[in-house]
Amino acid sequence: QPVEATDDAFWDQFWADTATSVQDVFALVPAAEIRAVREESPSNLATLCYKAVEKLVQGAESGCHTEKERQIVLNCCRLLTRILPYIFEDPDWRGFFWSTVPGTGRGGGDEDDENARPLAESLLLAVADLLFCPDFTVQSHRRSTVDTAEDIHSIDSCEYIWEAGVGFAHSPQLNYIHDLNRTELLKLLLTCFSEAMYLPPSSDSSSANPWVQFFCSTENRHALPLFTSLLNVVCAYDPVGYGIPYNHLLFSDYREPLVEEAAQVLIVTLDYDGSTSSSPTVDGTTTGTAMDDVDPPGPDNLFVNYLSRIHREEDFQFILKGVARLLSNPLVQTYLPNSAKKIQFHQELLVLFWKLCDFNKKFLFFVLKSSDVLDILVPILYFLNDARADQSRVGLMHIGVFILLLLSGERNFGVRLNKPYSVRVPMDIPVFTGTHADLLIIVFHKIITSGHQRLQPLFDCLLTIVVNVSPYLKSLSMVAANKLLHLLEAFSTSWFLFSAVQNHHLVFFLLEVFNNIIQYQFDGNSNLVYAVIRKRNVFHQLANLPTDSQSIQKGLQRKKKTPEPISRTNSQDGVSMEGSRPAAPAEPGTLKTSLVATPGIDKLTEKSQVSEDGTMRSLEPESSQPPSEGNSPSTVSDGEPWSGEASHPRRDRRRLSSASSSGQWTPTPDWVMSWKSKLPLQTIMRLLQVLVPQVEKICIDKGLTDESEILKFLQHGTLVGLLPVPHPILIRKYQANSGTAMWFRTYMWGVIYLRNVDPPIWYDTDVKLFEIQRV
Repeated sequence: QPVEATDDAFWDQFWADTATSVQDVFALVPAAEIRAVREESPSNLATLCYKAVEKLVQGAESGCHTEKERQIVLNCCRLLTRILPYIFEDPDWRGFFWSTVPGTGRGGGDEDDENARPLAESLLLAVADLLFCPDFTVQSHRRSTVDTAEDIHSIDSCEYIWEAGVGFAHSPQLNYIHDLNRTELLKLLLTCFSEAMYLPPSSDSSSANPWVQFFCSTENRHALPLFTSLLNVVCAYDPVGYGIPYNHLLFSDYREPLVEEAAQVLIVTLDYDGSTSSSPTVDGTTTGTAMDDVDPPGPDNLFVNYLSRIHREEDFQFILKGVARLLSNPLVQTYLPNSAKKIQFHQELLVLFWKLCDFNKKFLFFVLKSSDVLDILVPILYFLNDARADQSRVGLMHIGVFILLLLSGERNFGVRLNKPYSVRVPMDIPVFTGTHADLLIIVFHKIITSGHQRLQPLFDCLLTIVVNVSPYLKSLSMVAANKLLHLLEAFSTSWFLFSAVQNHHLVFFLLEVFNNIIQYQFDGNSNLVYAVIRKRNVFHQLANLPTDSQSIQKGLQRKKKTPEPISRTNSQDGVSMEGSRPAAPAEPGTLKTSLVATPGIDKLTEKSQVSEDGTMRSLEPESSQPPSEGNSPSTVSDGEPWSGEASHPRRDRRRLSSASSSGQWTPTPDWVMSWKSKLPLQTIMRLLQVLVPQVEKICIDKGLTDESEILKFLQHGTLVGLLPVPHPILIRKYQANSGTAMWFRTYMWGVIYLRNVDPPIWYDTDVKLFEIQRV
């Protein structure tokens, strides 16, 4: 039965306990009980929430000077973390925190408008205050406590930023009690933000999360110091333990849980769909209309705003070094296994890195300015290679590829890839000597030929990245050159080309790669030219691809069970790198969360042409696009038939997949002709026409079967004046759209859901944003 709100003795028992932990609260307050109270005595649940928030507000106002007050604040914090998901899962309760509690003047004498704050706002402001509470979550600056304790409302929280880094030079001494308290408060904050998990995915990703919106608005006077604290805590973290091996085995690390929590809160607050608003990009151009002469103010979300305005070189250096250090952590193969602590939050870091590059173009250019970008590339390739067989890590594969797609739109990325690859991270790939470009191609080949079926939608993206960097690749190794030809061989078999409406695009991408390298980087690429000559029959078969119905049917009958019909004839493929383990599939029973489909590559990217002086200009979308699509980049993806439902059959329509899932489509002679006539084979055919007779002559004259002589000949050969006029370089640059914004939201919350197991905050609640599945 309802208990009066004034019955303090009854309510106080919920938070008066001294030594509880958040795990205790989860054990003592079972889900069934919360749901029962919600259904049977809603007024009690309402009172409990209101009272708990009131205690947090009181703690924030008083400054938590006594141990007892701190204990009450922490217990209320844990209790709310436990209860909130059950409020969110019930649509009837969802508005509860946004209502004001009637007849509850704080102490009666307060002015009325103060009482009109919705519960959610009071809760968020109290948490923000508590995160900068001297002697509770930050070091007090007062020397003695005899003095009047610092008034929490008069302190300038910018002086209490948690860690040195962006915009703050002083590194406060570590205090593990403060770290623990911050972690609990951030856990509550993340739980408040998690209302997003209980709403189904919609193509309208502009619906902002009201909790995040309020917390990141000017209403929160701690927005700047808190944003800075979260960013600095993450980027300054060094899991090795101050350089002392095995340190993490001796001391428990209170920083790590804080860093994880900070990273998760940070990416959620930055969940902002830039494609729908006219927020300025950092170089001052707006994505709005040309009418906005005045610079429009930045986004209302202050966290996004601050992130986009970071500009000092040393801040960029600090962020990039920090993210690279943490991403490389799982790869650090020291002579002492286990000497460094292995962190688990690389997916959150990748989302954070994505947000940094997406919202702050100056940061993106900084990353690409030096070869430091390779410190991000190598870990990403490691994760992609490691996760390729694991169905539960499909999201990780996508975000890794998205980041590389974004980077590959900039010329500097292709140029940086020419740096020799000498770091020997143990990876399950063939041993090779070469550059970072070789590494990228070899890993992509591995993903395409030995990843699991659900990665097929990524093939377009992977090859687009290779196309984007190809004009800048100075010399591919023989291993990488053979891999590219192996892919062309696989994708140009008639059964593959005829079995799905999209498959021929992969051949176009690969031909574009060969053309770019032959036209722009012929001199250093004798390995690739040699590989093309050796596999010339593949190009001739493509040129002579039959187009009559009978041949099409015959081609389809040859369809094999597996998508990989070619035996690996390349002898170098046998040996994998030392110390590497093969990529393993997920353990049966592993939990994973579903993801919405990503937009097709034509929606994901926008074509730009590189002119002589290296500048890019955007190309108008081809006129072949249906007029209903609209012309501005932000609307292109809206008419897409991608749908949030994981089970929706329409989402497979555009995907690269077998004929059965693409509905009733069947290949016709006209269809084959329509694209066969456009195959860009002229450059390669000319090259073969010139070089093959010369190479054959050398072999006959010298009785040669030795590759090295032929390679030597090709190195000194030239095709100047013999090839067709070079085509302009086309780069497909990533463009923000609501489809990817929604994908990021489902992916990010899925990661957060699965990573929070102790305590399992959202486990077994009725989430709607994704489905929880077992592998």
